[in-house]
Amino acid sequence: MDGPTFRTQFHAPQLRRLGELAQAADPVCVDELDSPDARRALRGAEVLLTSWGCPVLTAGRLAAAPELRAVFHCAGTVRPLVSETLWQRGILVTTAADDNAVPVAEYTLAAIVFAGKKAPFLAQDARRHRADWSYRGARGELSNRGRVIGLVGFSRVGRRVAAMLRALEVRVLVADPHADAAEVRAAGAELVPLPDLLRACDVLSLHLPALPSTGNLIGQRELALLRDGATVINTARGAVLDTAALERECARGRLDAILDVTEPEPLPAASVLYDLPNVMITPHVAGSLGSEARRMSDSALEELARYLDGRPPRSPVTAERLRVSA
Repeated sequence: MDGPTFRTQFHAPQLRRLGELAQAADPVCVDELDSPDARRALRGAEVLLTSWGCPVLTAGRLAAAPELRAVFHCAGTVRPLVSETLWQRGILVTTAADDNAVPVAEYTLAAIVFAGKKAPFLAQDARRHRADWSYRGARGELSNRGRVIGLVGFSRVGRRVAAMLRALEVRVLVADPHADAAEVRAAGAELVPLPDLLRACDVLSLHLPALPSTGNLIGQRELALLRDGATVINTARGAVLDTAALERECARGRLDAILDVTEPEPLPAASVLYDLPNVMITPHVAGSLGSEARRMSDSALEELARYLDGRPPRSPVTAERLRVSA
C-alpha cells in the first residue's frame, strides 16, 4: 500500500497485533513490488496485507512470491490488484468491503434524511436570504414521514441502508437483478423493477458497482421517470450516473442531487453542478477515512488470525463474485 495509507491504517494497536500474529517483513510496508528490497520480502511471504496503492499482482510479481497463500485486503474492492494468475494459483483473497460499507451507509442515511427536509438546499438559500426565513416554503413539503426511498443495488451498502431506514416511517423499494426477493423483504424493503422504482420514489439512492453493464445505468430516460422534486443521491460510483443528463435535470430545477462521487472525479471546474442551489457535492468522503480506515485494517488482521487458526474467512472474494460486485 502507499505510505499515507499505511500511516493512516496501521497505528500502534494494529502494528502490535500484526507482530503478535506473524513475522512482518522488513520493510513492513512497501508501495511497489518490483525493487530488489520488495522482491526479497516477497520471496518468503506467505501472506500479503494490501490496501490503496497496491500495484496489480501480475504473473511476474506473483512468480517472485512462490510461497504466497493469501491476500488480505485492508480496503474495499480488490479490482485494482487482482489478476487471472492470482485466481489460477488458488490464492485466498479477502476484502474489508463490509467494513468500508459502514460509513458509506451512515453518510447515505444522513443524506436521505437531509433530502426529505431539503436541508442542503435550504442552507444555500439561507446565504442569500439571510434574516428572512420566508424562503422556507419554496421547496415544498419538508418531511421524511411517508416518503418512498428507492435503492438501486442491494449491495453491501444498499443492505445496510435498507436496515437503517427501518428507523424512519418510509417505504423502501429496491431494484437489483441479482437480489433475492426474500432477502430484500427480510430487510424491510420490496424488490421491484427499476422503472417502477423510479416512478414511485421521492429519493433515489445509488448503490451499485461500476461494471460495463452499469455504466450510465441512470441516464436521461431514467431520470425523466423521477417525479418533480425528487432527490438523486450517489455514494456508489460516478460512472453509474449520466452526468450530462443530471446536469440538465438539476439546471431545470426539476431534480435535486446530493453527490459524493461524480464522473469524472472531480468534475470539471466549468460543471454547472457546482453552482446550482439544488445540488450538494462532497469530495468522496462517504467511504472510510481516518479512524474508519483502521476498522478495515482490524478486519484484515482478523482474517489473518482466522487463517492461522484454520478457520474459514469471513469475507472471501472469488473471480465469479467479482463479476457482479465491487
